[in-house]
Amino acid sequence: MKVVVLGSGTSTGVPEVGCCCPVCTSDDYRDRRLRTSLYVETDESGILLDCGPDMREQVLRAGVKRVDAVLISHIHYDHIGGIDDLRPFTRYNPVDIYCNRITRECLEDKYSYCFGDNKYPGSPRLALHEVQPGKPFVAGGTEVLPFEFLHGRLPVLGFRIGRMAYITDMSSFGDGFYDNLHGLDLLVMNALRVEPHPTHQNLERAIEVAEKIGAARTVFIHMSHQVGLHADVCRHLPDGMTLAYDGMTVML
Repeated sequence: MKVVVLGSGTSTGVPEVGCCCPVCTSDDYRDRRLRTSLYVETDESGILLDCGPDMREQVLRAGVKRVDAVLISHIHYDHIGGIDDLRPFTRYNPVDIYCNRITRECLEDKYSYCFGDNKYPGSPRLALHEVQPGKPFVAGGTEVLPFEFLHGRLPVLGFRIGRMAYITDMSSFGDGFYDNLHGLDLLVMNALRVEPHPTHQNLERAIEVAEKIGAARTVFIHMSHQVGLHADVCRHLPDGMTLAYDGMTVML
């Protein structure tokens, strides 16, 4: 399985518009972060995890030629804003989209020309599927386990594919959360910034959760410019943990 970090940034991206901080003006390509998304390639399928407004640029950069399914974590724009750009991937076959109830209803409303009874000619051919936390499903021939946590008060889905798990925009979780995450080779999880935040994990909290999960390797995503310079932060992270960067590829 190949895992590609298409984007590692928070909702504003990095650099943030109008900001002149050391991170936003850094010459290190690892400090330039498009909105968070992953591409997972298995023997059976190509799966996009979240589909934000940078999706077109991201798949062109990564050379993605195939998307069989899209897994959407939640309703916020930085995770669904690229839905219309799926059109080229639906030229020959529809693309399946998997999400929770709240996200399904949001997509049906915001993209009614794609999902309504009277679809707009030329709109992407998308098949929308509502999934339940804790109930595995098959996406493009690959088994996926969805699990739930909270982004503030908003229920969000994480996804486990084999020995890899994707968690974004998490601030808290309920009983049984860790039960879904035993034996991981790769954990991809949000760490917004150094200071605490009401609806996201900060870096300190993300490290604590990652240590309890105990994945062989942890990669932090959904970072703002306030997390610090990539090179500086990585020097102080525990063994087996690192900040993601756009284009990072992990083979499992």
